Amino acid sequence: MKKVHHLQIEPGQLGEFVIMPGDPGRCHLIAEHFEDAQLIAQSREYVTYTGKYKRLTVSVTSTGMGCPSAAIALEELIMSGAKYLVRLGTTGALQKNINLG
Repeated sequence: MKKVHHLQIEPGQLGEFVIMPGDPGRCHLIAEHFEDAQLIAQSREYVTYTGKYKRLTVSVTSTGMGCPSAAIALEELIMSGAKYLVRLGTTGALQKNINLG
């Protein structure tokens, strides 16, 4: 299989476990906790690193902002071999009467 269109990754470049922050800048911070972290691809809002964590091959890929770009990332990660995906992010509200969580 060739590279997926948006993420620019191909099967074999990912771990089965993928952490998915929205912000591409967080990928580097997360990858610092991996052993032998390698930048796999960088395309628009999508940044992917793969490395080892406690002997498991793990990856981190940013999803960008919003549901459409997150859906693209999720679908292409699964097409590329990801099996366990965890979305990591923040939450907020502009109105004080809306509770977070």
